[in-house]
Amino acid sequence: MEPNRDGAGRAVVREPHDRIDLTGIRAFGRHGVFDSERRQGQEFVVDLRLRADLAEAQRSDRLEDTLDYGALANRVVEIVGGEPCDLIEALAGRIADDLADDPRLWGVEVTVHKPSAPIQVPFGDVAVTVSRERVS
Repeated sequence: MEPNRDGAGRAVVREPHDRIDLTGIRAFGRHGVFDSERRQGQEFVVDLRLRADLAEAQRSDRLEDTLDYGALANRVVEIVGGEPCDLIEALAGRIADDLADDPRLWGVEVTVHKPSAPIQVPFGDVAVTVSRERVS
């Protein structure tokens, strides 16, 4: 099947499927259900998958026309370092809701890893992923 083309012969995409992945954001927080987790705190790792129309940034090659992932990472660090949650599910939701307020984003997926979770058996990682999708 031949793609739709514009007058210049370029393929026309009806719905952009562009995304920015920002993975491995490390931040200190005091989240958890145990008093020791609240007192000592621990490192959390956050991955973001952000869906947005990046066409203007592709054309202009200007930072103003895309999402500033440095600013996004800083915002995640602020949230993780802020008000404690008992569950990483709540923390992931808090981050997703905050980022989803940006009208340029069509979708947000946030994964919060808790690599030092107080689990009594050997494990590699525990993580929770939540998603938010803009409804038009």
